Amino acid sequence: MTNQLTLVLAQINLLVGDIHGNCERILATAAEAIQTHDADVIVYPELTLTAYPPEDLLLRPSLPGRIEKAMQQLCEARLSATLIVGHPLFEKGNLYNALSVIADGKVLATYRKQCLPNYQVFDERRYFSEGTEACLLDINGVPTALTICEDLWQTTPTRQASQGGAALMLNINASPFHTDKLEQRMELLSRRALESGTAIVYVNQVGGQDELVFDGNSMVARPDGEVRVVGPAFEEALVPVKFVWPAPPEATFSAPINYTALASESSLEQRCYQAMVMGLRDYIRKNGFNSVVLGLSGGIDSALTLAVAVDALGADHVTAVMMPFSYTSDLSLRLASEQAARLGVHYRTIAINDIYSAFSSALAEEFAGLPADLTEQNIQARCRGVLLMAISNKKGALVLTTGNKSEIAVGYCTLYGDMVGAFSVLKDASKTLVYSIARHCNDVAVQAGELPVIPYGVIDRPPSAELAPGQRDDDSLPPYDRLDCIISMYVEQDMSAQAIIDAGFARDEVQRVLRLIDINEYKRRQAPVGVRLTQRAFGRDRRYPITQGWRAGD
Repeated sequence: MTNQLTLVLAQINLLVGDIHGNCERILATAAEAIQTHDADVIVYPELTLTAYPPEDLLLRPSLPGRIEKAMQQLCEARLSATLIVGHPLFEKGNLYNALSVIADGKVLATYRKQCLPNYQVFDERRYFSEGTEACLLDINGVPTALTICEDLWQTTPTRQASQGGAALMLNINASPFHTDKLEQRMELLSRRALESGTAIVYVNQVGGQDELVFDGNSMVARPDGEVRVVGPAFEEALVPVKFVWPAPPEATFSAPINYTALASESSLEQRCYQAMVMGLRDYIRKNGFNSVVLGLSGGIDSALTLAVAVDALGADHVTAVMMPFSYTSDLSLRLASEQAARLGVHYRTIAINDIYSAFSSALAEEFAGLPADLTEQNIQARCRGVLLMAISNKKGALVLTTGNKSEIAVGYCTLYGDMVGAFSVLKDASKTLVYSIARHCNDVAVQAGELPVIPYGVIDRPPSAELAPGQRDDDSLPPYDRLDCIISMYVEQDMSAQAIIDAGFARDEVQRVLRLIDINEYKRRQAPVGVRLTQRAFGRDRRYPITQGWRAGD
């Protein structure tokens, strides 16, 4: 006897904490999946009702009642399809990361996540208790196992499914993006399918949540290990997949759309750009705003930030402000104006000379007899920060900072100056990656018959903060190709000073860069959140004490 299931993978963008709104979204998308695809089963992402990660909202005393009310609403809808929905489960004094199977107006089964991640950006052991039992049930004649996210990365839940005779495993996820995560997931699904002889459906959340971006890319794996990416990257989708059992391996799954080539062959630059666009768009809109303002300097960082903002929000919702001073070059003025006109954003020029003079006059007595130093450069940056925040307050547009990971790592940024803002698009993008993404953006535009989104003069000029006459970044820092390698090895790979030196870098240079990274933790703690692109971003990923006596290389 052959059994066939039409599964719809609900790769949707939810709002953390909006339990009522998320419940309504489940019902609306379920109705669409039933009407459009004649769905038998609709599978939603991990912690669907709260969205992921809810963090300390899980500790709020009213949460159990809200979850119970939402679950009751889902049951009372009595939809014709079976729902697989993730939610927190409060049970006998414990809190579980759970999923429930809802059909015929009731909960047929509930599974409690067994493997709780507690690394990188994950800290589920802070909140949840571990489940201990597998969950297998018959869905329309198909023996089906249920698992949640990290369960797939460990061997026990998959072995339980295989030993229980499952033909199909449904795995719901909230798996955030980083640069090589897609390939890691595909390799994992292939391995688990081969190990268990079980077909796997992998449904992932999509959308931005503070610094995390969930990239979707939902997948299916056949028992022979072949993996197909059926959900698009960085987009919502209701993806219908037919599962036939029993059947020869080549007939196990069929789907009308296959995104495998697009997903697996997209470049690093394309993925990072899409993540930045989605992260910014969702941060702005989910927080109730609709516009942004940023300082446009004629340099590469602000130029790429502007391009991302336009793609995320539309040109009408973006204001760029050039704030020249005595050291601002004519080239910077021309390039900033050219890009603003090319992208069609609102553009203003507000010189800071008089503002700087006012500060200098007020501080003249305090600074008497003291030589000029970085203080005067920082005042310039802080003048600009005051202007941007004033525009933000008056017009309700959130300020975007434009600093990159290289600068934030070594403290080449000014507190309450260029660090002022609500969101940092480039926070986890090294300077070398910023250049690479900028070139990619221009290549895409030119191939489409359009003008480059970033003037080539911006990309070709030597980077400079223009806070002093003739200033260049490499006057204060190692060349970015070396600096970024050292930062990556120390921050992202946790390599020791000696290991970095052994990799071919000069001892003095390594010790200086590592020292700068360590002593500037206090700045990073005061920096805005920004899009996570790597496996080790500053913020949730890397938690070092500000006050400490550790010396790298000892």
